[in-house]
Amino acid sequence: MTEFMVLELAKNALLVGVKVSLPMLLASLVVGTLIGVLMAATQIQEFTLTFVPKLLALGVVMLIAGPWMLRSLVAFARMIFQSIPDLAP
Repeated sequence: MTEFMVLELAKNALLVGVKVSLPMLLASLVVGTLIGVLMAATQIQEFTLTFVPKLLALGVVMLIAGPWMLRSLVAFARMIFQSIPDLAP
């Protein structure tokens, strides 16, 4: 296993991690911002108010993007397992 292979594997792992987590992070960011603006406009100071809408939004994102996320992770794992014979000297 050369340094190039290790770096390529690490790069691919980071890219898959970012790609898979991006939908959930964006949904949480958008819902949190909207709730924050609503709280500022109404002067409600209840910080637990953001929890339930974020949880619901993440559930919806998991239902919609979950299969794609799972396919991406399985494809990455399959690529790693198929490259195992190439790692031996």
